[in-house]
Amino acid sequence: MRPHAFPKAEHLCLRREIEGLFSAGSRAASAYPVRAVYRLAERTAGPPVKVLVSVSKRHLHRAVDRNRAKRQLREAYRLHKELLQGVAAPGKCLHLGFIWLADRPAATAAVEASVVRLLQRVAEKLHPDAPVPEEP
Repeated sequence: MRPHAFPKAEHLCLRREIEGLFSAGSRAASAYPVRAVYRLAERTAGPPVKVLVSVSKRHLHRAVDRNRAKRQLREAYRLHKELLQGVAAPGKCLHLGFIWLADRPAATAAVEASVVRLLQRVAEKLHPDAPVPEEP
């Protein structure tokens, strides 16, 4: 598989998995304009990390802005997902949700920087002793 791909298998789509992500036992971190909610779950067949991207109509009223924000979040995750490589223990998988917080569209560089900070924080929280690679 290509190293910077974001295939459908890595998308968090199942209702029970999404409900589990937002139930008790999940943790969250924020880096404006994005919030990350994550939890470790039992791993069935599939990739070690599954991601959900959510941009609410409450925050961005125009569909064009919501679609752009989702595209920015997906692209930032796709380029920097190696920060989470090896974070999940054997038999576990990481469910991660990115939630848009801002009421206005943001620059792509700002979104990417926020996603990188969140990915580094998640990696630190799940493996505090492992060195986290720094992004330029």
